[in-house]
Amino acid sequence: MNIWIEALVVFFLLAGSLFTLVGAVGLVRFPDFFTRLHSPTKATTLGVGGLVVASMLFFGAGEEGISLHELLITLFLFITAPVSAHMLAKAALQQKLPIDSATRGKPWEE
Repeated sequence: MNIWIEALVVFFLLAGSLFTLVGAVGLVRFPDFFTRLHSPTKATTLGVGGLVVASMLFFGAGEEGISLHELLITLFLFITAPVSAHMLAKAALQQKLPIDSATRGKPWEE
């Protein structure tokens, strides 16, 4: 395997791992549901996306080329993660979940 492809694989693995770690830390540290929802949906989507891109580069550098499976995984991930986060946020708004006092934007108090 070419040294440049290996360097790209390492870069995407490290970047994806870093985004996933930041998303997990945000999930633990944020105070209420709405802020906790933001961290994993944004950061881990990019994290898993980076890991899948690294997988595409690593296995695509061989004889077979880029796999359609990894492209479909990436497409499915980038479509479903924001939609599910939106649905969770709408359900939380309907239930009027308690929020931290520092959280801005309280639409049900208008």
